[in-house]
Amino acid sequence: MAQGKVEICGVNTSKLPLLCASEKEALFSRIENGDLEAREKYIEGNLRLVLSIIKRFSSSNENVDDLFQIGCIGLIKAIDNFDSTLNVKFSTYAVPMIIGEIRRFLRDNNTIRVSRSLKDTAYKAIYAKEALIKKNSREPSLEEISKEISISVEDITYALDALQTPMSLYEPIYTDGGDTLYVMDQISDKKNKEETWIEHLSLSEAMKRLNEREHEIISLRFFEGKTQMEVADLIGISQAQVSRLEKNALRTMRSYLAV
Repeated sequence: MAQGKVEICGVNTSKLPLLCASEKEALFSRIENGDLEAREKYIEGNLRLVLSIIKRFSSSNENVDDLFQIGCIGLIKAIDNFDSTLNVKFSTYAVPMIIGEIRRFLRDNNTIRVSRSLKDTAYKAIYAKEALIKKNSREPSLEEISKEISISVEDITYALDALQTPMSLYEPIYTDGGDTLYVMDQISDKKNKEETWIEHLSLSEAMKRLNEREHEIISLRFFEGKTQMEVADLIGISQAQVSRLEKNALRTMRSYLAV
């Protein structure tokens, strides 16, 4: 990886904006109200964070432009999924997501090499999608992206699929004070739903030890097979809060059943 490179992906890194805490807070408030211009400024104002992270991968043989682009994808995902109501700094949330995105890219490249032309097509499609979202305030179709970059829908689909990587169920996607949220927490618990292992315990009495919110979460997760994200949407709290409440509820139930 090239060291001290000033221009990466056409971006002059020496002139990147630096946002103060109050500016970030104001911009994120606008983002939550659907302001795409604020979202763009917030992305630009955090590109220095991406730069600092890709330096950790200086020993890799990957092109610095590729790492920067992948890091930016991680940054965008972090911005779109960040819950500002949690008492956690954005950088604390974003760093593991950016690192995870880069690690998946490097892991994939170590096993299946994706050609440069496929990468370029995929990146063009991703940036065109972002531009169209900003312009039209909605998710564009593949046909619209195809028209924007003059590349066939089939080639775009193939290129985007080529960048997809396998992910471990134990891949951490969020950490808050030692309470880590893993990929497996977002997957429907079909095994538990079908085999209803928890019904073989003194479930009724154990669940009486839970408060109303915990009871609802356990019912949705283990009896209806909902993901934590689905539960969060249903009851109007963040996924991290669902994870924390679920773990507390199961701990309470295990304590009762162990007596």
